Amino acid sequence: MPFTIETCTAQHIGDRDEQQDRVGLFTHPVQKGALLAVLADGMGGHSGGAMAAEQVIHSSRNIFLANAPGGVDVRAMLAEGINDAHDGINLSRFTTEQDPHSTACLLLVQSGRADWAHCGDSRLYHFRAGLRVSCTEDHSHVMNLVKMGYLTPEQAESHPQKNLLISCLGDTAPPQIDFGGSAPLVSGDCFLLCSDGLWAYFSDDELGRVLNDYPVREAAEILINTARDRAEGRGDNCSLAIVRLQEIEPEKPLPLWKKPAAK
Repeated sequence: MPFTIETCTAQHIGDRDEQQDRVGLFTHPVQKGALLAVLADGMGGHSGGAMAAEQVIHSSRNIFLANAPGGVDVRAMLAEGINDAHDGINLSRFTTEQDPHSTACLLLVQSGRADWAHCGDSRLYHFRAGLRVSCTEDHSHVMNLVKMGYLTPEQAESHPQKNLLISCLGDTAPPQIDFGGSAPLVSGDCFLLCSDGLWAYFSDDELGRVLNDYPVREAAEILINTARDRAEGRGDNCSLAIVRLQEIEPEKPLPLWKKPAAK
């Protein structure tokens, strides 16, 4: 079943002095229908976080363009993009006086399936008909407490240390990389990549409803504006990428021309 891919990216600086999130969408020059979406939330002081996030976009794009996704181990390719970015961020310490770090969230859509990888607390959501199919789990101290049963998910949302990460790119330890995937894909499947400056203000049901009910550009505008309103002047950078599949309607055959009957 052939699909078209509808995409949109959106960002807002929030109430910060600098935009340190980065987001990108890339098509493959050889493999038709292969699409890579990347989102990174940089951390590390003035310009350090922006540089780290930019490194994630650069490394992931280069690995993607250098490989034909259909002929490689997709998870290994996604991990290579993240690990290359991690190495590049660490090398930057020798030329700067900054302490750069970044999250990474990568989605590859191709041939009726989707694969993703992430490190940190930038999230990927998969919705189908407005209902959440899956969501990445944050590499955070609070998420660990949830997994161990010390906190409920509701308590985690308001925990004062919910933004404390246990793994990210640019740390001394190698990044913790988790993977996910979905196949086969169906018409209406929608993927949302977003930084914590956006997801912190929405329930899963709200996200799914907006993504299901509106065109991708209008949905992006609604999500960004709502996050800004709910931040009440204390908002972080917020960024998102939306990737939605739509079935291609078959062309209706033209009616056969008939010679008019003789009078």
